[in-house]
Amino acid sequence: MESFLPLIIQLASGAAGGNVAGALLKNLSLGTLGNSIAGIAGGGIGGVILNMVASGAADGIIGQIAGGGVGGAIVMAIVGFIKNSMGK
Repeated sequence: MESFLPLIIQLASGAAGGNVAGALLKNLSLGTLGNSIAGIAGGGIGGVILNMVASGAADGIIGQIAGGGVGGAIVMAIVGFIKNSMGK
């Protein structure tokens, strides 16, 4: 179970990051559920990328939260931008 804890933290912070980004970027928001799903995906991706780029940076809880939150916000914004572009 301990090996899954960093992933769970990254996914949860990704969901939070996606929802924060959705609240700040109203024109890219996907709704609460969409922001959460995109954020969860981005949280996992962001955590992996942070761990590859800065080995050891994602080992601590702060690094996991930061990687997940930023990754979630970025993926949510990208998905929102693509959705808005396809709607035009």
